[in-house]
Amino acid sequence: MTAPAPDVRTRFCPSPTGTVHVGLMRTALFNWAHARHTGGTFVFRIEDTDAARDSEESYRHLLDCLRWMGLEWDEGPEVGGSYGPYRQSERSDVYREVAAKLLESGHAYESFSTNEEVDARRRAAGQDPKLGYDNADRFLTDAQRSAFRDEGRQPVLRLKMPDEDLVWTDLVRGEIRFAAGSVPDFVLVRGNGAPLYPFVNPVDDALMRITDVLRGEDLLPSTPRQLALYGALTDIGVAQGTPRFGHLPYVTGEGSKKLSKRDPQSNLDVYRDRGFLPEGFANYLALLGWSIAEDRDIFSMEEMVGAFDVTRVSPNPARFDLKKAEAINATHLRALPVEEFVSRVVPYLAAEGVLADPPTPEQDRVLRAIAPLAQERMVVLSEAVGLLRFLFVDDVEIEPAAAEKQLAGDGAVQVLDAATAVLGGLTDWSTPAIEQALKDALVEGLGIKPRQAFGPVRVAVSGRTVSPPLYESMELLGRERTLARLAAAREVATAG
Repeated sequence: MTAPAPDVRTRFCPSPTGTVHVGLMRTALFNWAHARHTGGTFVFRIEDTDAARDSEESYRHLLDCLRWMGLEWDEGPEVGGSYGPYRQSERSDVYREVAAKLLESGHAYESFSTNEEVDARRRAAGQDPKLGYDNADRFLTDAQRSAFRDEGRQPVLRLKMPDEDLVWTDLVRGEIRFAAGSVPDFVLVRGNGAPLYPFVNPVDDALMRITDVLRGEDLLPSTPRQLALYGALTDIGVAQGTPRFGHLPYVTGEGSKKLSKRDPQSNLDVYRDRGFLPEGFANYLALLGWSIAEDRDIFSMEEMVGAFDVTRVSPNPARFDLKKAEAINATHLRALPVEEFVSRVVPYLAAEGVLADPPTPEQDRVLRAIAPLAQERMVVLSEAVGLLRFLFVDDVEIEPAAAEKQLAGDGAVQVLDAATAVLGGLTDWSTPAIEQALKDALVEGLGIKPRQAFGPVRVAVSGRTVSPPLYESMELLGRERTLARLAAAREVATAG
């Protein structure tokens, strides 16, 4: 494979509406990785010409999501660049000028036909009205156009589609061909002067010198129109040729249906709020259509940049698998240095009132001590709240399900009494000493299996059936709090 050109320019150009879709972020990630891999430029542009749907809040959120995932852009909002402005709402004069050039050069023409008139002409010719516009207004005379204007009609501006097949070699899918005449002349500008997406998007790409367009598979049917428009833009000196296109596979949800914006699983905020790591989530998104190697799923962003080859992206739909996303995130979480884990988990613990922000010296000591053990049992950062709360409170609240499972019956009372007796007289309050004392008293002394022996003690100490390692937790809690919790659990057990 030949080395990629050094002047690659990719772009990510979302509309600021509603929530941020995980498929959208996958598109951003692939564009970013392609630019970084080739030593190129990653351009971020906002398509905000739909005033009814766009919002400043969504715009700000988009910027925040990109930065959260580490996808810093080289040109765009708040960064600048040579081809701004980078918000379509600030480029109206540009579109007006280009539209006028296309009309003057004969590449575009005014069209006055209503939808009803087009349908009637199709039916009169024995054709299916669903075929859409029939290119009839290409041939209007000046007199006919004047007459329509006198009626008060406002023309739309349409592009003349070429009379030959439209073909391109897709970076992901290989050669794609649309037969001549299969795509009718399409609208560039509405009758009220408002430019449409199929017009402004290629114009911006041309003026911003975009070389590689990586976008969703759902936009593939519009590509012939873009190729035709690029030909016209090149002819009038606005474009310097046609970019390469690569259409990325759908991201699907349950049942292999395309993951829609209405699907809760599609909202990036869900994963951020749960405490997915940016690098863990980016790792998983990269696997939705691409792989670094057949036998490897875990990699860093730097490794992805080094290995990313857009021609190795699969054209097949990629299913969003939450379990796999969680497993990959858990692997990244376990790999964090303690210092890094602590700094990332503190906001989640502080938000729920588990500890102060910043933590007190004592809270910091306990958190750092338990961190390596907690990391092994966590999938996302928010789980630290339930997992670690017991270490930072005086009295633990025992979960009802945990009490029902481990504190019911005489056996639990017997275990708690034996544990209290042996721990009360323990002179060395350390993890090894606690472990040995409990094993001697419960497993050997009572003659019961370890699971039966330590289940009630774990629930007494942590309030849950799942916790960090028991003996280390008891050492961190201290003798006084540990014995108090065993006593409180005994009351629950006898009351049950």
